[in-house]
This record gives sequence, C-alpha cells and structure tokens, in this order.
Amino acid sequence: MSILLHIASFQRGETVNPEIIQILLVEDSPSDVEFTIEAMREAKVANQLHVVVDGVDAMAFLRQEDPYVTAPQPDLILLDLNLPRKDGKEVLAEIRSDPRLQPIPVAILTTSRAESDILRSYELGANCFITKPVRLEEFLEVIRTIESFWLTIVRLLPR
Repeated sequence: MSILLHIASFQRGETVNPEIIQILLVEDSPSDVEFTIEAMREAKVANQLHVVVDGVDAMAFLRQEDPYVTAPQPDLILLDLNLPRKDGKEVLAEIRSDPRLQPIPVAILTTSRAESDILRSYELGANCFITKPVRLEEFLEVIRTIESFWLTIVRLLPR
C-alpha cells in the first residue's frame, strides 16, 4: 500500500514538500482506510495521507518517536474513537495536553453516534465530530466534504 511506503520513506530520512498538506488518518478498519485513500486521490489540493492503525502508533507518529522519527507534523488529524491499544479519546486528550501538538486540528471520524462520545470529544478539544456513514458512496462524500472544508476553505496553521 502506498501509505506504508510514505511512512517507510520518513524512516529513511526523506524530507516533506511544504506545499503538500499532511494528513494523519488514525484508523484501524482496512476498508475505511481504503475508502479514505480513494476519496483523497480525487482531492483538489495536494495532500499526503499517512495512516496509523492504533492510538499508540498515533502518538509515536505525532511525537516523532521510533519508527516515525522523521515523520512530518500533520496539518490535520482524522481520528477514529474505537482504536486498539489506546482509544481515540485518550489520543485526543494527549494531543491537547501537548503544547507542540495542541494547535493541530483534530476531526473525529467514527461510527459512534453516542451523545456521550460527542460530548466527551468536544470537551477534550475536538474541532469537529463526524459519524461515518455505512454506505460507500456516502462515506466517500463525507471524505470529499472534509477535504473541501479543511483543505480549501479553512486556513491551516503555517509550518
């Protein structure tokens, strides 16, 4: 998968093009990863999608710890709540407690519709909460909308 090749290249010390929007997808569902990749391929804005499959790897990526020592700081994080090893709420709390990571926008992208998850995510500092649709075409449209809003309308932090 090309995403893994991107991560492997950072391990070898390659640099990141500053003109390309860096997106970290924290998602353990292979099908949701594939759908997101497909939708991002059609993006109007140049982006590079990096994928990690659990909360522990998400924090290692964000903190540039082994094996992600040369990974870029993402411009946007798409975070699932239901993750192995460390759930998305724990990851969000750690992001918001780290002054270096705090400014990065975090969009929760999850299957949960629970009001308690929505409330807790916003309390922890999520920038938005999106429930993943079940149907493929609707899922692709949600990803396109995220791309349109976060990568073309919103002004992200300068690097």
